[in-house]
Amino acid sequence: MTEVVNRLTSGDPWVEYRTRVDLLCQSEQEPAVAAARKRMLEHPQVKGLLNEVCGWREQIVNSHKNASLPMHKLAFIANLGLTVKDENIAEIVDLILEHKDAKGVPQVLMNIPVHFGGTGENTWAWAICDAPTILYSLVKFGAGDSQSVKNGINYLNSLIRDNGWPCAASPEVGKFRGPGRKEDPCPYANLIMLKLLSEVPELKNSKESHTGAETLLELWEKSREAHPYIFYTGTDFRKIKAPLIWYDIINVVETLSHFDWLRKDSRLLEMVTLVQSKADTGGLYTPESEYKAWKGWDFGQKKAPSLWLTFIILRMLKRMEE
Repeated sequence: MTEVVNRLTSGDPWVEYRTRVDLLCQSEQEPAVAAARKRMLEHPQVKGLLNEVCGWREQIVNSHKNASLPMHKLAFIANLGLTVKDENIAEIVDLILEHKDAKGVPQVLMNIPVHFGGTGENTWAWAICDAPTILYSLVKFGAGDSQSVKNGINYLNSLIRDNGWPCAASPEVGKFRGPGRKEDPCPYANLIMLKLLSEVPELKNSKESHTGAETLLELWEKSREAHPYIFYTGTDFRKIKAPLIWYDIINVVETLSHFDWLRKDSRLLEMVTLVQSKADTGGLYTPESEYKAWKGWDFGQKKAPSLWLTFIILRMLKRMEE
């Protein structure tokens, strides 16, 4: 483990920074931590992401799985540890909050074709497969005390049913909904709602969190027969990859590991064991799938170990042991 951590602290500045803070528990005030963070903020790849997210109004959401969407880059930036105190972040937060509905749920620019039940026009709207990710990012940035953010979180939280969160969207999208039975839970909605609630202390151990977590664990347990909204917990699900964008084993395990009351659940431990089995002899992890939109990052390929993916997994394992 020491050798692997040494590799991580010699990697890209975001890998070094998060490794020092999350794995080595070093203070933000320590010189090595501060220096790594400074290099991260000055790095062209991080600056490039910030520039893209600043174009929040420009890109239309036509597929939530699209890895190039600003909301996915927003979440990645938030997970690096940037906050409203950093350059451009407060402006990005304000830009996002310019478009929210009366309930406080942030909206994105969508265009739902008429034959799918939409209007066929560019419309500011939200779906439960985008709003939780945006709210999660706002909370991570330090904007969670905003009343509109709190209202948005509480409203989405209230949509839960006995079997988890369903497919849901704002009235602006018309009759459109995902390809599944209305009574089914949406696996992706449950995943990103749990990710959001894991960052809200008063909701982290709520009844809703327990229900959503059980939904995901049951989907794993019944992976051969349960495929709500065409989300399969099969071969592709089991491939390790980064960043944490879609419904896959790393995203699910990383999210569920935040809930201490789950860490001895046999179903979660089964997923953790599967992830651990994918390490190479040096303790590093190589992506088994890739997002073309993230080419140029060390996890945007499948031929060599990724230090960022390795860090994510080691942090999850450390959390599971706590």
